[in-house]
Amino acid sequence: MPVTLASTLDHLADRGHRLTRPRQAVLQALFEAEDWLRPEQVLSHARKRFSSVGLVTVYRTLALLEELGIVRRIHVEPGCHGYALAGLGHGHYLTCRSCHRVLEFPGREDLAPLILQISRRTGFLIDDHLLELSGTCPTCRRGRRSPSRRGRKA
Repeated sequence: MPVTLASTLDHLADRGHRLTRPRQAVLQALFEAEDWLRPEQVLSHARKRFSSVGLVTVYRTLALLEELGIVRRIHVEPGCHGYALAGLGHGHYLTCRSCHRVLEFPGREDLAPLILQISRRTGFLIDDHLLELSGTCPTCRRGRRSPSRRGRKA
């Protein structure tokens, strides 16, 4: 069953989290986005729904949603990150360094031998991981993509 705004709100409520109007506005901004958003962009979109949403609320809500596995933090540029709804049960990301396009792909099974090897070598009990690969997407390699709208301020 696809994840919806309503089911996500129910998920939050079932875990005892308050469904404040600012929190709902942040969620709605993420569900309406066609791509990942920087926190400042989430704020801009959320304020269209509830004008008094603050940046601190956005960051706190994003942190909660990340902790619950509802969104994923994506590192798109040095010193910059964005957030996207978690589309896969456990996904990884490809990020284009030119246009900043982000593509999620599955891959936990493929990394199991590497994770086991690292665990044995370091003694860590590894219970989670994040894999993000950076490069140039096929469109940018062909020189057909214009600069990303994500590179501009919201």
